Amino acid sequence: MHATLADVIADTAQNSIEAKAKNISLSIIEEGGKIFVKIKDDGKGMDETILARAFNPFYTEPGKHDKRKVGLGLPILKQICESTDGEVSLKSAKGVGTELDYSFSAKHIDLPPMGDLVEAVLMLFNYPGDFELVFTHKIGEEEYSISRSELADAVGGLETIDGITLAKEFLSSQEEALKE
Repeated sequence: MHATLADVIADTAQNSIEAKAKNISLSIIEEGGKIFVKIKDDGKGMDETILARAFNPFYTEPGKHDKRKVGLGLPILKQICESTDGEVSLKSAKGVGTELDYSFSAKHIDLPPMGDLVEAVLMLFNYPGDFELVFTHKIGEEEYSISRSELADAVGGLETIDGITLAKEFLSSQEEALKE
């Protein structure tokens, strides 16, 4: 079970990386008492049969996981959304990509805490593979956006402790500025 929304966001965005997407956008918008998350990719996508089963906890896409036959990420997401007056929408086309939109009521008593969003995003940026990830976070009128390549260039790469530390400091400063 995911302890925080940051865990849920990272888990759902990681699906795009695993789908061999070259371009991924992840946006979080907090406004009007809601939290909206949108993940869009140009990965392998899903055909209608797989898409119809995506929220079934006793199903996972064949070949996705070597050691297990179930996939709980999307079913857990759906449960959290529905139990917090939110919604979830999944659109996909094989060979085109996938778009996942979900929301939560920000003040709902059952909403998990946000958790460490900076760590979650940094983990996604550091995930191995050849992909571009653009992360945007907006709270009210304030927002920032950064791509994986921009961040790596700015900090001298994400392969060293120094680069990762600088990236974490940058993301933390952006998150703090949003909340001022």
